[in-house]
Amino acid sequence: MNADFLAVLDQWEKEKGIPKDRLLNAVQESLVAAAKKAVGPARELRVTIDPKTGATKAWAKLIVAEKVLSKHDQISIIEARRHGFAEVKQGDEIEIEVTPQDFGRIAAQHAKQALLQQVRRAEKEMIFSEFKDRVGDIVSGTVRRFERSDVVLDLGKAEALMPNRERVPTEEYQIGERIRCYVKAVENTTRGPEVILSRADPNFVLKLFRLEVSEISDGTIEVKEIAREPGFRTKLAVYSRDSKVDPVGACVGLRGQRVKNIVRELNNEKVDIIPWSPDVKTFIANALAPAKLKGIQIDEAAHRVIIKCAADQLSLAIGKRGQNTRLTERITGWRISIEPEAEKVSGFADKVEHVIQEFAHVPGITPDQARVLVNAGFHALEDLVQVDIPDLESLPGIGDSALLVLEAARGEFARRQAGGPIASL
Repeated sequence: MNADFLAVLDQWEKEKGIPKDRLLNAVQESLVAAAKKAVGPARELRVTIDPKTGATKAWAKLIVAEKVLSKHDQISIIEARRHGFAEVKQGDEIEIEVTPQDFGRIAAQHAKQALLQQVRRAEKEMIFSEFKDRVGDIVSGTVRRFERSDVVLDLGKAEALMPNRERVPTEEYQIGERIRCYVKAVENTTRGPEVILSRADPNFVLKLFRLEVSEISDGTIEVKEIAREPGFRTKLAVYSRDSKVDPVGACVGLRGQRVKNIVRELNNEKVDIIPWSPDVKTFIANALAPAKLKGIQIDEAAHRVIIKCAADQLSLAIGKRGQNTRLTERITGWRISIEPEAEKVSGFADKVEHVIQEFAHVPGITPDQARVLVNAGFHALEDLVQVDIPDLESLPGIGDSALLVLEAARGEFARRQAGGPIASL
């Protein structure tokens, strides 16, 4: 090794932030192992590197003996004096140079391996140290590659992973594209630290609001609840103890600029900002707006809310594929059933009954289950086949039968596709 080697250490210290002393120590440890192979099991073997020239030398501590029984542990008095220890006597411990021939080439090979290992280890430690306290932050990264359905992003000093489950289903990412993500977790795995990113987590939207709306950051406005179906819709319930502050207006911003910035970041995902209320009826009515409700009945025992609304408001309250109802259930914590007002919607009731019969004629779906599905907002088989099993399981009367119901609907839908239109409201 030579001065060029030391220059490399200086360069790595600047570029990678790894102290030169740490790199030198790692190299010295590797050189001791190399020297042991070349010299043998010498006693207390150590290796030094000249910080100016880069020259390497191996040293061993030997005991002066009149008769050498072990050349790895002892040295004769005559040999010791040849090494410059004139006053040495039997039993003394001296350190002499035992650098093997051609050790420079051997040392260079081991030094390179040791440095690469040390740099990788140090980089992993630095990544974990830097990101372990950034969980909950938003970072910006460049899409580098895809591993199956997972996305690998370059954050500058480290690579991070956005698993498929944390992707937004409506978004497509391109290599080289720069995107913002939420740091969901930093895990120490067998392969080293792994930074897990997300764009689907509700906290991503919450963090965007904290960054965009100063009143949320300073505590003037409190986000009480949030529910999200990534890529489609988010409901955010906000509240302020200060009666002079309009929490919804502050989040929307002047001419809607604040919420527009967030919607733009979410690729036009709909965002409903709702005034939170301790009164359940008021809160649910706010969550289902702009649908106008005729009545709200609360069943405390079943933790269920029955809502009556006019025929022309039913689809608005339920939302596309029951989305509005599902998000309202999540944000309020109550199970919700929305029913039309019977006395004023006789014509509509006939349509409802017709669709119930359509569902009931599907092999594997009972009439009672059909009624539950229609009341939950599924007006056509096309709506039902796209729903997730957990959403069906939460419906009273479906529960554990969710998988069977979904399979029956998908089978019937496939058969009907080539046979004409499907009845819907």
